[in-house]
Amino acid sequence: MDTNQVNSGKKERKNDLKEFFGMIGATVNEFLKKDLVRYIVRRVLMFIPTIFLVSILVFFVIQLPPGDYVSAHISALASEGEIVTAEEAEAMRAEYGLDKSVPEQYIKWIKDIIWTPTDSQYYRVNLSHHNWKYSFAFGKNVWDVVEERLGITIIVTAIIMVFQYAVSIPIAIYASTHQYSVGDYVFSVIGFLGTAIPNFILAIVLMYLSYKWTGQANVGLFSQDMMVNGIHWYNFGDFLKRLIIPIIVIGTSGTCGIIRSVRAQMLDEIGKQYTLTARAKGVKENKIVMKYCFRAAINPTVSGLGGILSSLFSGSTVTALVLNMQIQGPQLLQALLTQDMYLAGAIVMIQATLVVIGILFSDIALAFLDPRIRYSGGNR
Repeated sequence: MDTNQVNSGKKERKNDLKEFFGMIGATVNEFLKKDLVRYIVRRVLMFIPTIFLVSILVFFVIQLPPGDYVSAHISALASEGEIVTAEEAEAMRAEYGLDKSVPEQYIKWIKDIIWTPTDSQYYRVNLSHHNWKYSFAFGKNVWDVVEERLGITIIVTAIIMVFQYAVSIPIAIYASTHQYSVGDYVFSVIGFLGTAIPNFILAIVLMYLSYKWTGQANVGLFSQDMMVNGIHWYNFGDFLKRLIIPIIVIGTSGTCGIIRSVRAQMLDEIGKQYTLTARAKGVKENKIVMKYCFRAAINPTVSGLGGILSSLFSGSTVTALVLNMQIQGPQLLQALLTQDMYLAGAIVMIQATLVVIGILFSDIALAFLDPRIRYSGGNR
């Protein structure tokens, strides 16, 4: 084989590769031209600057109360009769990095969370590139404190959210399609009661009834005798039994709000001209209700997904204290009371991130449900 044949073969292979990659590029470009995909990409790109701005706001807000952890710790020691000198207080502030300005503290905080160098002491001890700092109140790394309750908090929040939507949406559809019926009035009364009764009052009542009927108040998510070396080992059935009261208490208020919102939207859609036209053309009532009316009526509820996630994650703190639930809310309250700023900042940051993720998912769901939301940048 001569040199010309070898060069010709190489050129053919290069042309084949160029054609192959060109075809892939054209396919990707065609895919990205789709309205829905471009909409999702834009929403994902907005995620990073949103989290960055939230981190700035969170860190500076938790700095607003006067004093710091050292001040709160000194006050606690003084109430027990121990006196801390000014020199000791300054040494403690320097040890925890509280002697620096707030912007300096923020820059170091966010920089260490994003990436901690391999040669740092934190990495050598914890083998992690993400340093969430030290929790003064709990005496250990912030992430170790957060990790203890983050998983169970997400699980409980997800279960309550599924309960809310699974119960409220069928009730709202029934109430809207049977307006002014006995069932509609019953569900409306239940909705007003669920909204009006404070969660902690309902929790106390249900705990009392549970004790009267079963001999146990079912307080907390775990039995104390099911803890080994700080790890919860529990029977899944016992966990679900203890979760009944929190689901009813926390889920009821949100459920009632969803029922009222979806019912009102459904009644508005059912009375529009397109439903009358569909009926006149012989379209089945179930298809009109579910395919057209419900799809338009669910938009406001889906758009509020991020807010619901936020309220479930931290808005149930008082209820969690009453029910002795081992979730993130009481932990955040304790961090705020002791001015443990790094722990409070980490919990609020994680909560804010989950809320932004919830809003992202709600935007994507809205884009699937309503084609009008998928704006195409003037292409049509």
